[in-house]
Amino acid sequence: MIFRSSVAFCLSLLSYRAVAQEEPAYPTDYFRNPLEIPMLLAGNFGECRPGHFHSGLDIKTEGRENLPVYAAAEGYISRIKTEKGGFGHALYITHPNGYTTLYAHLNNFIPFVQTYLRQKQYEAKRWDLDLQLSPNQFPVRKGQQIAWSGNTGGSTAPHLHFEIRNTETEHPLNPQLFGLKVQDGIAPTIRELAFYEQDFYGNGPIIVTMARKDGAYRPSKSANSRYKLVADTLLLPTGLIGVGINADDFMEGSENTITFYKARVYLDDDLQSEVTLDDIGYDQSRYMHAYADYRTRQKTKRWIQCLFRLPGNNLNQLYTRLNEDEGRLLFASDTMIHELRVELIDNNGNRSSAFSWIKCLPAETMPAPEGCTFFKQGKVNSYKDPGISFTLDERQLYDNICFTISSEAKPGALSPAYKVHDPSIPLHHYFDMAMRPDKTIPLDMRSKVVLMYSDGGEPDGKAATPAEQGWYKASVRNFGTYWLATDTEPPIITSVHKDNANLSRMKQIAVNAKDAITSVKSFTGMIDGRWVCFEQRGSTYFYEFDEHCTKGKHHLTFRAADENGNESKFEIDFTR
Repeated sequence: MIFRSSVAFCLSLLSYRAVAQEEPAYPTDYFRNPLEIPMLLAGNFGECRPGHFHSGLDIKTEGRENLPVYAAAEGYISRIKTEKGGFGHALYITHPNGYTTLYAHLNNFIPFVQTYLRQKQYEAKRWDLDLQLSPNQFPVRKGQQIAWSGNTGGSTAPHLHFEIRNTETEHPLNPQLFGLKVQDGIAPTIRELAFYEQDFYGNGPIIVTMARKDGAYRPSKSANSRYKLVADTLLLPTGLIGVGINADDFMEGSENTITFYKARVYLDDDLQSEVTLDDIGYDQSRYMHAYADYRTRQKTKRWIQCLFRLPGNNLNQLYTRLNEDEGRLLFASDTMIHELRVELIDNNGNRSSAFSWIKCLPAETMPAPEGCTFFKQGKVNSYKDPGISFTLDERQLYDNICFTISSEAKPGALSPAYKVHDPSIPLHHYFDMAMRPDKTIPLDMRSKVVLMYSDGGEPDGKAATPAEQGWYKASVRNFGTYWLATDTEPPIITSVHKDNANLSRMKQIAVNAKDAITSVKSFTGMIDGRWVCFEQRGSTYFYEFDEHCTKGKHHLTFRAADENGNESKFEIDFTR
């Protein structure tokens, strides 16, 4: 390990790269609770979620669906969106004060909105739509009912996802800064601290040094939400050290964890970094992989939030104060003992802090690994050999890495299996992975080629398209193991009803459709030869009976095709 040369310890004189600006002056009496029950939260703004930051409030609905949802302020319904994952059924209201509110995971909209949506779905012959509306189509008053709560999209339990966005930038903002009343007198709980060394060989992108079996980095709580680490004095390497924290916040009346609003790191009472969870755009949300310790999350499921900034982390507004070393602490090889303090503040002003004494170990030097191929952050990095090729653009890496690749024979595959670096190292966005088969593929099978992927678990695949000179490519966004194969198996379609013939007491008809290798790319439901609006939730496809299916006997034809064009057909006669 190579560290920065020893220098005099003078942290109190360091300048800040980013100076905290004044707190935004959000209106605190403009928006109301979108429900008629007290706001108990299952999640809040800025929580780390797989692949993104949480962008609003998850308001609990007493474990029930179909609670009335109300407009938080006057304005007009500017957007209606329906999708199988994500927000499910969602409404957007644009307000005259420069903000837009979002209401997601809804079951249904109020009748005139629902009727408009259904009309557009039948015109387009598809159920997943994203409709932009004009100001005079659906104006609403503050407190007017707009929908019923539900559990649609990527929701795992009934709740209302609520956001307040800047209309111009479309950035979600922290709704709790707008005066919404959330009862919370509980200070954040600090579970552990983590410390990260500066690694010039990129075996990270950040290398955690916190794997202490004695629990020395796990603090014990004393009075007034003050925590002290178990070890009396921590011994840390000389050089640049980053601090991370694993913490949860809670509120009265809810067992769900939420997150803090601000985190600060002090050394000998000098502020070194400050994180503020307020304004995070959707175009920035995937940088959560640079903010949280991705490797620890992948291996242990724990969220450790890094209170320093990696080179490729573009969450500039998140770090409201940073010293000149991007929030890392610079230690020299001296004999001094220093005090570290990490402070957390939640949205209601409740505070917690963890304390520890720190002493430095002598600096060590380690030679670079033999045969290391550096992939540098901020640069275009490419790899190509006779069987595999890809390019990472300058935004892909959050830090330098010592890139590795290896291959081995894969019985039954069309190519070797290539282990492309380490799946615990994050990449920022999709890129084309190209591979060339080592076997001849018949002409009629070239549309059936798939790029298979595994991160050590169950493999899955994506349709691969032919490219020049016999290559096949697909869009991916992870390191891991890849190989080429074929997919000739269509999706399997089954009914969810015990009695397929008699549905007279049912409100809907539904089927399950699953594909073993890729995914269901397209589907169509026809009753008596006419298209009807089937909706997808996970692997279930359902049609809620309406005027397009009258009482009596009918015939259903449901088709589903996967990414490689393999199609299945399912037919039943039923009585409604």
